[in-house]
Amino acid sequence: MSENEDLQKSFLDTVKFDEKGLVPAIVQDHETGKVLMMAWMNHESLLMTLEKKKACYWSRSRKKLWLKGESSGNMQDVHDILIDCDGDTILLKVSQKGGACHVGYHSCFYRKVTKALDMEICDTLMFNPDDVYGKKS
Repeated sequence: MSENEDLQKSFLDTVKFDEKGLVPAIVQDHETGKVLMMAWMNHESLLMTLEKKKACYWSRSRKKLWLKGESSGNMQDVHDILIDCDGDTILLKVSQKGGACHVGYHSCFYRKVTKALDMEICDTLMFNPDDVYGKKS
């Protein structure tokens, strides 16, 4: 076994998947540090991410692997993968092509709570989701 394979095995052995076989992944822009999104990964999606250096997640609603950008073209090239001290959260540092959010914003965290406890948009709209995913009836 090569040193790289040994490190991958060591890393994968460190990940604490929950009872459903999932681990949360926080996704951050590798240049700015801006948090782009949070998604779930299973063992297979984590392996695919390690191998392809493209972010792959597990869709809980569709119950299948989800290569980020497969529908929209808004891929995530993975620069770094970090794991927290407890081994139960992954941090991906990525280069985001287009918007990370499925409603068209650069980040899924595009709404900020105001002093009046309302919300305001605090991010850039990158694309029209109807144009990318089709209109929902």
